[in-house]
Amino acid sequence: MEAILALEDGRVFRGRAFGARGEQSGEIVFNTSMTGYQEILTDPSYRGQIVVMTYPEIGNCGTNAEDCESSRPQAGGLVVREVSETPSSWRATQSLHLYLSNNAVPGISEVDTRAITKHIRTAGAMRGVLSSIDRNVESLVRKARSSPMLKDVDLVADVTSPAGKDWDSTRPERWRTGERPGAGNRPKCVAFDFGAKRNILNLLVESGFDVTVVPASCTAEEALALEPDGIFLSNGPGDPEVPAYAIDTVRNLIGRKPMFGICLGHQIAALALGGKTFKLKFGHRGGNHPVMDLSTRKVEITSQNHGYAVDPDTLPEGSEVTHVNLNDKTCEGFVLPESRLMAVQYHPEASPGPHDSMGLFHRFRSMVAEASR
Repeated sequence: MEAILALEDGRVFRGRAFGARGEQSGEIVFNTSMTGYQEILTDPSYRGQIVVMTYPEIGNCGTNAEDCESSRPQAGGLVVREVSETPSSWRATQSLHLYLSNNAVPGISEVDTRAITKHIRTAGAMRGVLSSIDRNVESLVRKARSSPMLKDVDLVADVTSPAGKDWDSTRPERWRTGERPGAGNRPKCVAFDFGAKRNILNLLVESGFDVTVVPASCTAEEALALEPDGIFLSNGPGDPEVPAYAIDTVRNLIGRKPMFGICLGHQIAALALGGKTFKLKFGHRGGNHPVMDLSTRKVEITSQNHGYAVDPDTLPEGSEVTHVNLNDKTCEGFVLPESRLMAVQYHPEASPGPHDSMGLFHRFRSMVAEASR
């Protein structure tokens, strides 16, 4: 069955449909990871987007229940050069095609993903439509141009938890990184769910926290009523300026408890401090982004997934940029020591990706312990 990917600027790519039969619009972005397609598909930060994988063959490992970062796929569609129809991993429970089909996510294969990626790098991320039911090119381009822009949709509200809940690690014992200390000596962390990946919450638990997840709409007073020792701000989708309610809440929490933000949480923390964010031309998405820790001068290879960045020149006096992207020199992290706030733009939980930055969870744990003395 034929599928068509049509971009808002009129560029069209024809290929073979897989996954669910249907149609989906979204921002077209590319990811340079060689592995981890299931974690990418289920990352809530991809809500409202159609993902192009630059690695040419996707689906070799199939899918399984352990590698999901949320309860279902969050990306609107998947674009690949070649899809493997016969998974070879002993962990696979079904093929990528069946997984997408069962979750109503359309895919397109046998397209020139290199050409799509080069086009996005030149023209910038843009809206598009992926369809296996409408084959009228002019119609699809019109649909792409009339589809919502990220700045017009509160995607955080779509992916956040509906109510608060305590969290325990969902990872199999063989993958866990640390021993769980006995009850009674674990600090409590309230984690704001702006679209949190499961592995971030897992690593907070494995770093020594008792974690309570709260929805993005939770107020500062409601969060403080849970008597946390630390506050965590998660990743999530969309334009960071849209969930103004979350920015107001974080503004009212800064300085009252130690705080750690990742990805969208990094951007929201900056906005809460009076800083500004801006949209990158085509974003950072993949598991091979070099970041320098300015305090140690060491370079970490990081996992990233974001289309916006913090303008470091707009951060308030007393803040300090701690991490810089070596590809484009954008801000990848900052601290505000007097408020016990740390934030990074990339994904130290590395799911998928390299494990260079996992020590940040223990750095947060140490900051909370020091504040409790």
